[in-house]
Amino acid sequence: MARKTKSRTIAVRLISMAMTGYYKTFVRPRAHRPLSMLKYDPVGMTDLRGMRTSGSMSGTLTDRSQEESLVP
Repeated sequence: MARKTKSRTIAVRLISMAMTGYYKTFVRPRAHRPLSMLKYDPVGMTDLRGMRTSGSMSGTLTDRSQEESLVP
């Protein structure tokens, strides 16, 4: 029996680096190079007390107390 051919497109899910649960789904051709982009994260860009945003377009949110506790 012959093998099934691969589809020409791939469904790609870009997830937030801020771990907010926000994601964006795209369909891209299989032959193109891998997809990477910076988009606005509406959940991660909120400015909370004790937290800072690291960059205007990155969408990442870091907490200083968590950073210090992760370092051995």
